[in-house]
Amino acid sequence: MPVQLTETLLTTLSEPATVFAPLCLDPLTARLAEELGFQFGYLSGGALGYSYAVSEALLTLDEICDVTRRITQRSGLGIIVDGGVGFGDAVHVTRAVWEIEAAGAVAIELEDQVAPKRVSHHRGIEHLVPVDIMAAKIEHAAAARRNADFLIIARTGAVKNEGFASAINRLKAYRNAGADVLMLMPADDQQIRDARAALSAPLATITALDAKPPAEWQALGWNLIIDPFTAQVLAFEAVRTAYKRFQDTGRTGTDRKTLFATYRELPGMAGLDELYAIEDVTTEKPSTVEK
Repeated sequence: MPVQLTETLLTTLSEPATVFAPLCLDPLTARLAEELGFQFGYLSGGALGYSYAVSEALLTLDEICDVTRRITQRSGLGIIVDGGVGFGDAVHVTRAVWEIEAAGAVAIELEDQVAPKRVSHHRGIEHLVPVDIMAAKIEHAAAARRNADFLIIARTGAVKNEGFASAINRLKAYRNAGADVLMLMPADDQQIRDARAALSAPLATITALDAKPPAEWQALGWNLIIDPFTAQVLAFEAVRTAYKRFQDTGRTGTDRKTLFATYRELPGMAGLDELYAIEDVTTEKPSTVEK
């Protein structure tokens, strides 16, 4: 059985070490991340949208909750869920918090783009809501949760769209409205340092796991680093390379012994051993054939 979390996300974020949350789009990946020592994972709306061949702007709350529930049911990893713009105004945000918390997540991330979210954010065209509108959404998100251990992460896109100073001011307002963690995407190392100096709350950003070594993030005082794309990009590239090679040469170029050795690891990683154990004590044993 998966090992359940021994610490809440908020407790973990208060420790000196920076927390890293890799992309987890399904229970198998979450179990793998857990096996390799991660405590938390991230369900990215962008990555899930790509997986479904649509924009995250078109995902429904039910789709997000379905994947969240599947992951938390079969993994002890704490899942941070990308709630996008909360599926609408403060009333819709309230329902989103109810459902995502009930699905077993440890946090919801909400951002200050317009609702409904626009597909063109994928190509860098973003429109932000006024500060007071987003602050109200954060306030009602915080009020909607049943457990204070379920965290509200407030994300701003203002660094790119309005400037760094605006991003800091927005996040201060979101913190005052009840956000537990503040997220922004600094443009450079100076902004990384300045954001830490300006904001007293736990800080998060979205970037690749390889952007900086863990010790450097810790020295900079950042609490949560979310990687929403490395796993998907690596998997996509590996499959594309193998399939293209097969179409070109009739072979994928994969070592069959290595392939099947990894394949034989999947039942254990998926947790089938506990299901085998149930069958062993509840189903009829195969009869032996006398010779």
